[in-house]
Amino acid sequence: MLIAFHKPYGVLSQFTGDGSPNRPLAEFGFPKNVYAIGRLDADSEGLLLLSDEARWNETLLHPRHAHEREYWAQVEKIPTREALDKLQNGLVIQGHKTLPCRAWLLEPQPTFLPRNPPIRFRKSVPDCWIGLELVEGKNRQVRRMTAAIGHPTLRLVRVRIGDFWLGELPPGKWQTLSAEQIKLVSG
Repeated sequence: MLIAFHKPYGVLSQFTGDGSPNRPLAEFGFPKNVYAIGRLDADSEGLLLLSDEARWNETLLHPRHAHEREYWAQVEKIPTREALDKLQNGLVIQGHKTLPCRAWLLEPQPTFLPRNPPIRFRKSVPDCWIGLELVEGKNRQVRRMTAAIGHPTLRLVRVRIGDFWLGELPPGKWQTLSAEQIKLVSG
């Protein structure tokens, strides 16, 4: 079984609490014996897969499989092509060079429901949404990458894993994937 969940802001990618005000996955009524495949930080949103089959960890998460994950990041200021090229070519972050990725300005800019709490807003500093397609997923990697080029992430949403898109699944809701949808995830 493979489940797609639209993880809201402030939700952990684990079933037990950690003492913080963040909510655990146990509050969302998932079937027994499923667990998160990979993770999204509590302050990130979007597509999180869950399964009761261990094989998905290897298939979806190991970099040698080059399994694409797409993130949309709302960042401070408008990145130049040069700044986006730095993301694409890989950056050294915490002594590790990130793998090459794809980075672009999203046109048109997406709209999401407002987040609670709202993102930091500054009248004198514009923001925009960029897309990033990665095949690796180190802890807080997208946030560290955008900060390294001078464009801190304000909001981060994972919108795609493989060829499966989050689509119109509302925040806090989940669905069991059909055989056809599973093929999109696994490529």
